[in-house]
Amino acid sequence: MRASNDDLIELAAKHPKLMPIATVHPYDGAAAIAELERVAARGVKVLKLHPHTQKFDAADPRVLELAQRAGQLGVIVLLDNASILPGDCEKLFNLALGAPKTTFVFAHLGGLNFRFWNILKAARTARGLFADNIYFDISAIAAIVADSPIEAEFVWTIRNVGIDHVLLGSDYPQYSLQQNASALERLSLDESEKKKIRFENAQQLFRLTNPKR
Repeated sequence: MRASNDDLIELAAKHPKLMPIATVHPYDGAAAIAELERVAARGVKVLKLHPHTQKFDAADPRVLELAQRAGQLGVIVLLDNASILPGDCEKLFNLALGAPKTTFVFAHLGGLNFRFWNILKAARTARGLFADNIYFDISAIAAIVADSPIEAEFVWTIRNVGIDHVLLGSDYPQYSLQQNASALERLSLDESEKKKIRFENAQQLFRLTNPKR
């Protein structure tokens, strides 16, 4: 895992348009935190975790400890949120509540369970509960719901979680960036909203100050 992280960091150093995203396994405990600290020192801004493929429970205390340390280091935590696992959205929501100083990106906006995330509209009204530290990407799910009977509800959800908190992704190799970008174009969002989702939100979140990068 360490070697793979180094490969990505070195690749990005050769190609400035790339941004490396590292990973660790939360169940490695102290070793996972040490690797997080090491890659953060090398400039990594994002840590990717995948409960389904890495076979860990997002409600495990070791996941919370890792996420909290990422927040202390200024590293964003990207987690799969396709609702493949039971209780996926609920566990990730509670993880974000438990690590309010950590910024999270939940990929796929809950998949076909995207309705759950409308709870954020209510969470924002509860004083001291929610740090507004959750972002989403709409990779794969945008391509699935565009032109479908539930498209209007999906757009409603995007607006409820906050246009400023939504990013465009690909979920490559299962879906291409072109498929998702095309799906975004077909959603009934206005052009200013689509512009934010295409790049502006990511530019701000990942601190991409140079437009050429």
